[in-house]
Amino acid sequence: MSFKDKVIYQIYPKSYKDTNNDGIGDIKGIIDKLPYLNNLGIDMIWLNPIYPSPQNDNGYDVSNYIDIDPMFGSMDDFCELIQEGKKFNIDVMMDMVFNHVSTEHEWFKKALDGDEFYKKFFILRDKPTNWESKFVGSAWSKFGNSSKYYLHLFDKTQADLNWLNKNVQKEIFKIVMFWIKKGVKGFRLDVINLIGKDEFLKDSIDCDSKFEYTDKPITHEYLKILNENTFGKEEGIITVGEMSSTTIENSILYTQPDRKELSMVFHFNHLKVDYNNNQKWQLKKFDVKKFISILNSWGERMSEQNGWIALFYNNHDQPRMLNRCINLQYRVEGAKMLAATIHLSRGTPYIYMGEEIGMINPEFNSIDEYVDIESINAFNEMIKNGRPKTEALEIIKARSRDNARTPMQWDASKNAGFSKAKPWLSIGNSYKEINVEKELKGDEIFNFYKKLISLRKKYKIISEGSYVSYEESNSYVYSFIRSFENNELLVINNFRHIKSNIKIDKRFLSGKVLVSNYENIKISNIIELRPYETISIII
Repeated sequence: MSFKDKVIYQIYPKSYKDTNNDGIGDIKGIIDKLPYLNNLGIDMIWLNPIYPSPQNDNGYDVSNYIDIDPMFGSMDDFCELIQEGKKFNIDVMMDMVFNHVSTEHEWFKKALDGDEFYKKFFILRDKPTNWESKFVGSAWSKFGNSSKYYLHLFDKTQADLNWLNKNVQKEIFKIVMFWIKKGVKGFRLDVINLIGKDEFLKDSIDCDSKFEYTDKPITHEYLKILNENTFGKEEGIITVGEMSSTTIENSILYTQPDRKELSMVFHFNHLKVDYNNNQKWQLKKFDVKKFISILNSWGERMSEQNGWIALFYNNHDQPRMLNRCINLQYRVEGAKMLAATIHLSRGTPYIYMGEEIGMINPEFNSIDEYVDIESINAFNEMIKNGRPKTEALEIIKARSRDNARTPMQWDASKNAGFSKAKPWLSIGNSYKEINVEKELKGDEIFNFYKKLISLRKKYKIISEGSYVSYEESNSYVYSFIRSFENNELLVINNFRHIKSNIKIDKRFLSGKVLVSNYENIKISNIIELRPYETISIII
């Protein structure tokens, strides 16, 4: 299975479709919506964690890697999903959390009970370093009643695993093979570039501890071992590594086929251009010029050195992209333009549930409506540091992970057709205007996505072509050229809600428009682009 012409659709299971009316999405709900996904044309669904979990971090605190959390259904339901998916040629990608486990996992509980074998599964120290948790506060907590501390780069209920221990590696190999035998064809590896901690840990000297554990050279060795012992032995498995604060250089190494590490990587550099001082909880205007520069740098370097990236703007950890860089008066045009920038680029496109209908942030009015632990911690920290509540709430509204986790908006009925019960997280305020039922009756965003997906399967220039930037000096127009054999494809995207001009190289003047989000396109020496216009010209 080549991954280059595939399109992957991400489902946050808790929020997709509830069939037993407990307010929480379930596996049967995903099965019910397979015809909808087949209509869209996707090839694989990526499920956020559905394993047993205390849910302190919405399932990324796994207490059992080889079972299904009853809130989502049963293992029989999961096997049914695999089988029903095959009827539509839709495979399943599982989310694997191998940097850390829940402190409710039997490994950690046995370690706390004094089992020396399992104590070596974790990173225990007599004296903690000055590392900060990604969820605010120290990255170390007391290990039970002992004098030791255990490392948790995330919440204190998420204990980091010690990959230096070969017994940890063997257990992880077993887990991956368990799911492969169930019929899983893809694996998304959560924060996988953080697994390579040194044997001797030292304090951070620049107040940013991530450099002490991110993209360590040994991580590449761990991934090669994982590949060799699990998914590398099987035909057609797709793997994607979530890479926190990574570099282009490392991502090339993670994904070059002859290195046999991963199929592709998620990087987030392009999604920090509205972070003031590179801080998530400090707002600034979306920097389009920087955004375009980052996309071009990654596109060109990965193309030149045969690396591969996952193409995305939205996921379960990111606020909706439409709210970040589009004037919502042009929501439809902007959604189509953003789709084109991803689906016509070099890499594997990911669609996050609701993106295909142009869903936006929920616009909650109170911190009480949020459930995300990171958001609540950040809000409390801001209040503690003297920030006014109204200002702190505005930051949470812009940045919270709950922006993406609100239930899927299926129709305009109560609870947006997600559930007959009160949802675990409030529905977005836009559901009466933005929902699947209304979208399918029109000819707007969904059908544009559908067309882009079909073009990727039809044209090798899209799925396999090289990438070079075009007219990079044009600050608000993101344009690039894809090349394959004797063909070229020029992709032009206006990131402004006002008109922009772009010069067209003479060789494209005789080309044909492959796809656009406006009608009446005239190819000329200079094209005046309308608000958020996208045009692709093939020769």
